[in-house]
Amino acid sequence: MLGKNTHDLMAFLAVARERSFTRAAAQLGVSQSALSHTIRGLEERLGLRLLTRTTRSVAPTEAGERLIRTVGPKFEQIDSELSALTELREKPAGTIRITAGEHAAQAVLWPALTTLLPNYPDIKVELMIDYGLTDIVAERYDAGVRLGEQVAKDMIAVRIGPDFCMAVVGAPAYFETKPVPKKPQDLTAHDCINIRLPTYGGIYAWEFEKRGRELKVRVDGPLVFNNIALRMNAVMAGHGLAYLPEDQVKPYLADGRLIRVLDDWCAPFSGYHLYYPSRRQPTPAFAVLVEALRYRG
Repeated sequence: MLGKNTHDLMAFLAVARERSFTRAAAQLGVSQSALSHTIRGLEERLGLRLLTRTTRSVAPTEAGERLIRTVGPKFEQIDSELSALTELREKPAGTIRITAGEHAAQAVLWPALTTLLPNYPDIKVELMIDYGLTDIVAERYDAGVRLGEQVAKDMIAVRIGPDFCMAVVGAPAYFETKPVPKKPQDLTAHDCINIRLPTYGGIYAWEFEKRGRELKVRVDGPLVFNNIALRMNAVMAGHGLAYLPEDQVKPYLADGRLIRVLDDWCAPFSGYHLYYPSRRQPTPAFAVLVEALRYRG
């Protein structure tokens, strides 16, 4: 009943506004006879005449005027809200929540955001650093970032970065008292700055590969961190060897503040991917962000 009444009330308001069945029918995209039948049906259900019809004009009755005053503004409000939603669809706006690891945030997300956001002042991004395999649906994130092989099969995944390598590095002062490791197994005799990642169940085993041979080494040392900045500080101070993203240490390798070892054992990892539920209907803001992040290398 509500659906039919709503439809019929909209028809009545159109006729009352236009003061003409002909113009209202054209506006609504129906025939004049169909519109007249609709109005008669509404009047019969209410038991009231809503419009006075003559051969030259149409005017609301007292009951019709009351209906216009009480119902008309509500329909106008609904129409206004629908128009606002249409504008929102066409104009990217809103908050996007993303969870990512520290390296992905620094190396991929942040450079893209600094370019994107000035052009879209109505888009807000909430970026949370988390090394765990967060359930983005349960935690109400719009998207997450992981390495390609870590993305669940039921998610849409968009590649947002190139393959990258890790690097084993140490400060020159460290190597004044320690030999250069020739193979990954030699690391067990070195002070190493460990990484604690919940994704890997605790202390992360350093991963290596050479000519198809994969090797994981559990190292030991005086320090354990779960972020890049502190590992960088520790290795620069000579407290041991660190396993860090290659792009993060390049400037320090270039000026000699760090020395790289075992580079022939550091094979590339698959690049970062932005992932989100396949059933998710992307908002304009989210669609803009995805395109800004999409890797085209």
